[in-house]
Amino acid sequence: MAPFVPLRERLPVPRLAPILLLLLALAGLGAGTALAQEPTPPPAPATTAPQPSEGVRVSGSLNNAGERLGGVTVRARDTTGAEVAEATSAADGRWAMTVPPGTYTFEVDEQSLPDEVSVQGTVQRDVVAGRANTVIFSFGESRSGFGTSGWETLIRTVVDGLRFGLVIAIAGVGLSLIFGTTGLTNFAHGELVTLGAVAAWIFNVSLGIQLIPATLLAIGVGIVIGLLNNGLIWAPLRRRRTGLIAQLVVSIGLAISLRYLILALFSDRAEAFADYQGQRQLEWGPIAITPVNLACIVVSLVVLVGVALLVQRTRIGKAMRAVADNRDLAAASGIDVERVVRFVWGLGGGLAALGGVLFGLSELGGRVQWEMGFKLLLLMFAGITLGGLGTAYGALLGCVIVGLLVQLSTLIINPDLKYIGGLLVLIVVLVVRPQGILGSRARVG
Repeated sequence: MAPFVPLRERLPVPRLAPILLLLLALAGLGAGTALAQEPTPPPAPATTAPQPSEGVRVSGSLNNAGERLGGVTVRARDTTGAEVAEATSAADGRWAMTVPPGTYTFEVDEQSLPDEVSVQGTVQRDVVAGRANTVIFSFGESRSGFGTSGWETLIRTVVDGLRFGLVIAIAGVGLSLIFGTTGLTNFAHGELVTLGAVAAWIFNVSLGIQLIPATLLAIGVGIVIGLLNNGLIWAPLRRRRTGLIAQLVVSIGLAISLRYLILALFSDRAEAFADYQGQRQLEWGPIAITPVNLACIVVSLVVLVGVALLVQRTRIGKAMRAVADNRDLAAASGIDVERVVRFVWGLGGGLAALGGVLFGLSELGGRVQWEMGFKLLLLMFAGITLGGLGTAYGALLGCVIVGLLVQLSTLIINPDLKYIGGLLVLIVVLVVRPQGILGSRARVG
């Protein structure tokens, strides 16, 4: 029998370098469009007053700390102060009007507001044809940011970084397990994240299912998509003994195809979930967090602990670790390697779907975007590379560190550029410690 040689020693680090360098190049090409945009969802139609026959649609949602404000009048005035259009919000707080392109001041008629509800002021907006024109009003007393000290801001940013890192870990653990058991660097994993979020949105908005059961259904869809990915594409390629570089190219093509299929069938604009919008922050001393972000942290921790116990304590988990260490020896020991790989693909698809929903809720303001998974892909690769390719615990540690670094970078750079921190992490890891924090140095020669 052949001596026991771990998988990471049979795949030396130099062979991984071209893969990761290709990732860096793709991230550089997509960073501009993926990071700069922050589209907003178009609200549903509301009861409106007579509007101009031609113009641009402007919309919004009136939400006072979770209370939807219906029957409230919204007006648009041009630069001369003349009223151009008027709309009345529906029962769910949504309103819409049509105005010609130009600069307008939008105001809420305070007489139409419920008792003890006040609006903080007017909103000036340049209305441009061809893009989503959304107006957001703030209700309640105005609060100044000057009351927050530097150390309180730092603590809140650290908490937000932990939340973001856990979300990245949920989506990235499956990617790391797939690499560990098959050696495949799956560039299409980001699209599994997007498909999970889109499935949850369809169940929640189109079918009217509350978001929590809709998320559970989306996880089921993610498991099915993962199994179909393996059964229709990767299992046949493995049977043909297709090389890992060829499989890498296939995954890139699959990622591009799925991304633009989602664009064609879903929407080119962000679409909002129906639940958990406009929440008020909970404050405990210097810590301030919304209930939905707190729930994302709790869910992420519970799921990650469950995955750790699965990998460490169960028979299938031990089989996964055996296949990751030495596929041939595991097969010779009686382990059904293909069954283990199918399980890993299903697990990875389900985790990716859950990560997509959590990413949309906590990082994108409760919205779903057609390329959200592509945005997250670089950070997932940065996290699992930092922690150690092919290890579940390394993926968790690396992703949490990347999330912290990305959020802390907003104290120095423009928040729109914060995802570039993932690219810098990849560069530093490849130069200083290519095997990652928990990875072992490979033997060469």
